[in-house]
Amino acid sequence: MAAYIPIIVSYKTNKKFIKHFSLNRTLNMGRNETSVTIFTLQGISDQPEMQVIIFVPFLGIYIMTLTWNLGLIILIRTDSHLHSPMYFFLSFLSFIDICYSSSITPRMLSDIFLVKKTISFLACATQYFFMAWMALAECCLLAIMAYDRYVAIYSPLRYSTIMHLPICGKLVAGAYVAGCLGSLVQTTAGFRLHFCGPKIINHFFCDIPQIIALSCSNTFINQIMVFVVALCILLFSFLFIIMTYVYITVTILKMPSAKGRAKAFNTCASHVTAVILLFGTALSVYLRPSSAHSKHLDKVLSVFYVILIPMLNPLIYSLRNKEIKDALKRFMKRVKFP
Repeated sequence: MAAYIPIIVSYKTNKKFIKHFSLNRTLNMGRNETSVTIFTLQGISDQPEMQVIIFVPFLGIYIMTLTWNLGLIILIRTDSHLHSPMYFFLSFLSFIDICYSSSITPRMLSDIFLVKKTISFLACATQYFFMAWMALAECCLLAIMAYDRYVAIYSPLRYSTIMHLPICGKLVAGAYVAGCLGSLVQTTAGFRLHFCGPKIINHFFCDIPQIIALSCSNTFINQIMVFVVALCILLFSFLFIIMTYVYITVTILKMPSAKGRAKAFNTCASHVTAVILLFGTALSVYLRPSSAHSKHLDKVLSVFYVILIPMLNPLIYSLRNKEIKDALKRFMKRVKFP
């Protein structure tokens, strides 16, 4: 504990200071606090041979994640038929998925062949900050996309007036800012702690529950801060999406045409699937009590929402979407016959 000592002090003050310093030193020695500069990641599996086996499929998944999401962004930007708010948001969702996956996967793949998977304190904090930023921004963006679908179905005649480009840009910017602020709070809460004893993170990336578990400080306030951010962004976004889809469902059921109802439900199906996949896994990891955490289950769920979901999202939004299929055909013709 640092203390400011004036140059000229009385003898009595010196005695008090020496006694206070000795007591604090004894307490700190008992707690064995150290300044942590390096953590060790345990990896996906405890078995080295298993980690080597998973390298090839995980590398393939990462390459497909980059290819499909980047391809979708290029397709949306180059085809004028896809210049609508829905696809505008979808292009930013693909960008978030690229950044989200890239904040974890390259490091995880490079660590597979290392016996000791060390990561510096600063690199660990940076990795978590960018991962959490993209994850929280994606939650906000999915809520915005739900609102976009609500406006398109509930008020189709006023859709272009309400969801014009400047408004869409501000909504996307708001999602990024909210994600950044939430991530900053969580990163500060997790990495401004005292760490002592083992420095082994039982995970394949720096995740906040595992970081806080390594601390020898009182982590109650820090856990509350992390939980409040998760509650405000994850849970509120999820509840907003549920509420929005209740209104969407009521509006669709009032449509007189069966064909119109089927088309509206089909438009929303992709978004609902993406929401269930992301929020189902994220809420189960970050809103469970720490006592209920299973390390193996957390790793499995993390693989799903960190590695698999960014690859699946472009497929979910493209496979049953006629407009994207038609745009892809037009793109292939332009490439084939320039």
